[in-house]
Amino acid sequence: MKSVEVNGVKLHYLQEGSGRPVVLVHGNGESHALFETEIRQLTAAGYEVFAPDSRGHGANEPVSEYHYADMADDIFCLIRELGLEKPYYFGHSDGGIIGLLLELRHPGTLGKMAVSGTNLSPDGIVPEFVEEFTAINEREPNPLITLMLTEPHIEPEELQGITIPVLVTVGEHDLILPEETQRIVQNLPDVRLIVVPGADHGSYLDHNERMGEFLLDFYAEQN
Repeated sequence: MKSVEVNGVKLHYLQEGSGRPVVLVHGNGESHALFETEIRQLTAAGYEVFAPDSRGHGANEPVSEYHYADMADDIFCLIRELGLEKPYYFGHSDGGIIGLLLELRHPGTLGKMAVSGTNLSPDGIVPEFVEEFTAINEREPNPLITLMLTEPHIEPEELQGITIPVLVTVGEHDLILPEETQRIVQNLPDVRLIVVPGADHGSYLDHNERMGEFLLDFYAEQN
């Protein structure tokens, strides 16, 4: 892995392949390793993949406090530091939140964006999951769980400012409430939605070729 200093932190990232750049950003508590299958599919199809570990994740030094805005700015700075011109993007879970915030805070940075299992606020997550992790965090506080329980706070109407093509995917049995996904889809001007039958929050992308196939189809579309 390579590393780069951005936004006050060092980010480690995997770089593979050649061609149009694609940035992949994982979810809470994960690392770039989540995308092993998608990286193989994308590089075989002629894309250059940049897969960072988010701040405090994977090969990076842990931090004591997390905010999605900081993580979005990290990825924006990484894109600029590496000289990537309107890269395509895919973010899963927290990575999806980061992608939305990146394009809201720095419009026009990305060429296309795909997000999966993404919420606009903690209220968009199924209540049972929130209750379970609230109890866990009360017993043993974890800054990553705190992040998930307290952020983000994106107003649905804000998404109307994202004008690039966006692919939204969600599992039929996801941790994200269906009405939350609908709020996202209804407010993005140029959007496609895929609900994956029988899938949960990440089963269709973790060592599974379905998400990579969705990405390849979406990225190949003429706009």
